Amino acid sequence: MNLSEKTEPVKERAVLIGVHTGNRSLLEDTTEESMIELAQLADTAGAEVLQTMIQNRPSVEASTYVGQGKLEEVREICKSLGANLIIVDDELSGSQIRNLEEATGVRVIDRSTLILDIFAARAFTKEGKIQVELAQLKYMLPRLTGMGSALSRLGGGIGTRGPGETKLETDRRHIWRRIKHLENELKEVRKHRELLRSRRKKQGLPVAALVGYTNAGKSSLMNALSDANVLTEDKLFATLDPTVRGIELPDYGKVLLVDTVGFIRKLPHHLIEAFKSTLEEAVEADVLLHVVDSSSDAAEQHVMVVDKLLDELGASNKPIILVYNKVDKRRNDCSFIWTKDGHATARVEVSAVTGQGLDDLKNTLARVIPEQKRKVKICLPYSAGSILSQIHESCDVLQEQYVEQGIVVEAIVDKTIYGKIKGYIIGDEG
Repeated sequence: MNLSEKTEPVKERAVLIGVHTGNRSLLEDTTEESMIELAQLADTAGAEVLQTMIQNRPSVEASTYVGQGKLEEVREICKSLGANLIIVDDELSGSQIRNLEEATGVRVIDRSTLILDIFAARAFTKEGKIQVELAQLKYMLPRLTGMGSALSRLGGGIGTRGPGETKLETDRRHIWRRIKHLENELKEVRKHRELLRSRRKKQGLPVAALVGYTNAGKSSLMNALSDANVLTEDKLFATLDPTVRGIELPDYGKVLLVDTVGFIRKLPHHLIEAFKSTLEEAVEADVLLHVVDSSSDAAEQHVMVVDKLLDELGASNKPIILVYNKVDKRRNDCSFIWTKDGHATARVEVSAVTGQGLDDLKNTLARVIPEQKRKVKICLPYSAGSILSQIHESCDVLQEQYVEQGIVVEAIVDKTIYGKIKGYIIGDEG
């Protein structure tokens, strides 16, 4: 066959289904908002969404997820529309997947598999690929028994990227060996990331981490604030690997800005575990910029999801600036000031596209950061050489001058060093 005559892969044609019970939490239950988001995920993965269906019932059906009547309806709709994929809004067991496939004759994946597939397609660095494969293998391992038919099916499609069918068809011992190997590789990667963070701390530069719901505009904001060239797409999970850039704040100096992976409701547990080292960028930061898509009707729910995950990561006690992004797209006149949100230290409205509010954000960040680090000017006597060594080791020295009275140093210091040099201060801008 001529190479130019390669056949195009068959486009996935998907029907989305979910069960609304009314007795699960707002962020865990299937709602209109979660189904809209599932459709966005499917689009990001490359599927064409044909129809979405929600069944209202007290609980999820243990064997087939939806009830018998709805199952027949799903089968008929898939047949009439020519669907070749069913995507479920919840996490399924292996037996539920098998039963749904047997009843409908259509391949079935769940929300977690879809998210993991998107991560696999967007992982480009060694760290990202290790993290995604590890999460996929841990997710698939308990489902191997029930998913025999699905795993033996050859060909591609959403949900098959990453480790690949051949690895998943081998015995459990091989998979466990692969998991252990990946965990050891990830430990080495984490050591490297910790080393980079340690070096940044020694520079004495404050770190602000951009966190938020996926597609809130974190990368666009990073580009607008730092003239960086971080990939931006109107897709979910455009950024997986943290990017670090320096920005200058008015009347303050340089601050490091870190872009992080986006959050989403019902994020697979294994994915959170695998991406712990990446998410630790938020835990180790001095201040968090919680970016919110203020044009989204589900913005308040998005804030709840991010707050919940920050709590789980142990990062919610940090200074947090709520950054309401995309104000240029906002259709309503809502102020988005949620007084019940006790996490926020400050709130700013911006547009990363038009530049609106960016100066206000920089000024706010400059006000919040000195609670962690401050710019000082000191005159150290020549006998205080040990203190000078500590300043050079852990702080950002902006200027140093030797005069008759001693050594005049201008630096950004943390609380520990500040306590040691208070008596030598001749200028404090904190």
